[in-house]
Amino acid sequence: MTHVKAFWNQMWQWNDQVKEVPKNLLGLMLMGKAPSSGNVATAAKPNLVHNNPDPNPEETPHRNYTKSQLIGLFTGPALFLLINLFVSPEGMSSEASKVLAIVAWIATWWVTEAIPIPMTSLLPLILFPLMGIMEIDAVSASYGDSLIFLFAGSFMIALAMEKWNLHRRIALGIIAFIGTNPSMIILGFMSATGFLSMWISNTATTMLMVPMALAVTKQVADTLKKNDLSVDTTPGKFPFGTALMLGTAYAATLGGFGTLIGAPANTILAATVQNLYGVEISFARWMLFGVPLVVILIPLVWLYLVKIAFPMKAKQISGGREIIKQEQKELGRMGFEEKVVCTVFTLTALAWVTRSFILKNFIPGIDDTIIALIGAFVLFFIPAKNKVGNILDMDTVMKLPWGILWLFGGGLALAAGISSSGLDQWIGSQLVNFTDVPLWLTLALIIGVITILTEFTSNTATSTMVYPIVAAAAVALGTDPIILMVAACMGATFAFMFPVAAPPNAIVFATGYIKMKEMAKTGVWLNLAAIVFSVIIVSFFVPLIFSGLL
Repeated sequence: MTHVKAFWNQMWQWNDQVKEVPKNLLGLMLMGKAPSSGNVATAAKPNLVHNNPDPNPEETPHRNYTKSQLIGLFTGPALFLLINLFVSPEGMSSEASKVLAIVAWIATWWVTEAIPIPMTSLLPLILFPLMGIMEIDAVSASYGDSLIFLFAGSFMIALAMEKWNLHRRIALGIIAFIGTNPSMIILGFMSATGFLSMWISNTATTMLMVPMALAVTKQVADTLKKNDLSVDTTPGKFPFGTALMLGTAYAATLGGFGTLIGAPANTILAATVQNLYGVEISFARWMLFGVPLVVILIPLVWLYLVKIAFPMKAKQISGGREIIKQEQKELGRMGFEEKVVCTVFTLTALAWVTRSFILKNFIPGIDDTIIALIGAFVLFFIPAKNKVGNILDMDTVMKLPWGILWLFGGGLALAAGISSSGLDQWIGSQLVNFTDVPLWLTLALIIGVITILTEFTSNTATSTMVYPIVAAAAVALGTDPIILMVAACMGATFAFMFPVAAPPNAIVFATGYIKMKEMAKTGVWLNLAAIVFSVIIVSFFVPLIFSGLL
């Protein structure tokens, strides 16, 4: 029984790392004044140190269930049983019905945090094989997906930045450039992220921006606490930190919509149109459509975050400019270790940016994951000058947020189950049943269904599946198929509720500044607004750009 309690406590510790303790990702709790010993994880809350293999259950605080956790604890399995026993729509296979039941169970436990989030993320490993949906080997492959290793490699580089205090130098430089108005700092980050995301992958863009966003968040928190002790800067309760992280993720998603290469869903749409109809959607035509939407949506989402979802009480950081200058002076000149980490980080970023049009010509097998892992390996090889050991070591790497890696693996496993069971095809086939309703309502249903599906699956997989189905439905509806496919693309892109909906969401969730409940509550309103916005755009703007191609 002692070992069971110890394991359960370990899972709650990982759960806290996933949602509350960003020090395990980038050492934020000691970021400003930490000694460069790298032993950040042992500070602050000893019971949250995840690399203690045998915590004493007698010393670990007892966990009491909240009301919402208790409700979720029983609601999840109840939904699973009810859907399994009573939900069998025409055309839906028994396997698809089982997957739908599992999705309902996992989503409920994710949102209510009825049990630790990393444990919930392992449910597909148990339920899929037991219910005959997928073999255990096929399910477990999702937990070793290349995206997970992309996260791991990038987090290792970020940990090296934290270890040698480079992130603090970068943060001070960013704040000095943007200014000390918290709302404007968020807008500056969102604008930069959105622009970058138009040209490189959403994932790589978020990986570039999050270490800097974390550093700025901690710097703002430290500055506010110096001037106002009543400010709660605890991760998950600090409005500025939550808004900045969500703004960075959402801007990466929105910015990717601006160009054909900005997101896989856009590229797949152009390829599908070419294959089905022999019509080319040019880079310029898509930019004519996508860039105006990015320019409109990023400021609107920013206003929603800073004025409605997480209003900023502080209009300026009191004495901010003087404090920033003093902090920069105290940092002094860059040391050898900082220069090495900065060089590796910069080269990694350049490799991500140039991979698709330069590096692939010389190294055909290279991808973002390989680039991130190479960067991490390089840091392991280079010895430090001002401390015994190398730039990056295993003690530092052990602070990786393993819980978030399990979470993302669980999302990928769900996506694989939805696809292999045919649940995605059944959902898509229902779109052809709305020939007698107004077109705007049909658009809302199509976009809404695809958005919900995307919350639990890769938007790449969703778009690949729905484009041909939507094209076929357009014939029955008497609508231009390209217009309907663009609507599907918007539905597959604008999913903001869950970490598993898109890599940017998962990355910022790993910082600990966002609770699952907060992300869902904030994202659901954005999803609804995006559906309404998409219906308007598809009804009036899309025909101006894409009509007449067929």
